[in-house]
Amino acid sequence: MAAPGRPAAPLPADIEPAELPADAIEVGRILDAWGVKGWFKVLPHSADPQALFSSKRWYLQASEKGPKAFAGTVLLRVREAKEHSDSVVARADGVEDRSGAEALRGCRIFVPRSSFPTAGDDEYYWVDLLGLEVFNREGVKLGTVKDLMATGPQTVLVLEYEEEGKAQERLVPFVAAFVDRVDLKARRIDVDWQADY
Repeated sequence: MAAPGRPAAPLPADIEPAELPADAIEVGRILDAWGVKGWFKVLPHSADPQALFSSKRWYLQASEKGPKAFAGTVLLRVREAKEHSDSVVARADGVEDRSGAEALRGCRIFVPRSSFPTAGDDEYYWVDLLGLEVFNREGVKLGTVKDLMATGPQTVLVLEYEEEGKAQERLVPFVAAFVDRVDLKARRIDVDWQADY
């Protein structure tokens, strides 16, 4: 880690400034250098980091905290990314040694949504579910998807709703037993769930 007051390592020369694509989604962040040959360790924001593997063009933005090797957004051309233990490791053009990888420490990783692999039937990317309105079979609005939680064997929708002028949260398991339909075009999820559960 860079000492306080000391600038970060200089950004490798082959990494160029870029515009963040309009459909960019944040999918992870760079933790640190991994080894001495330019590899770096990545913390994915999803338990299934396929978006990191499907795109060879990652857009980076510096972390809000700590030293910054660059301002704005840069394009990183990824040579290889693979799973390693509980994270992902990767290497990219222009990052040839440990100091080059250290310069990327803390960077936020974005990839275009258009580069995500196609989801299968009854499969959804979490990012696509955020903001959808959730209704039960009686047509009662239970809330809006604010977040999702992985709880081991299942995923849980975290819904936000208002009651008596106060923001509240409601949890609904995102499993076939309770989810009747997901309509991404209509921005709606229908569930077999009651408001008082």
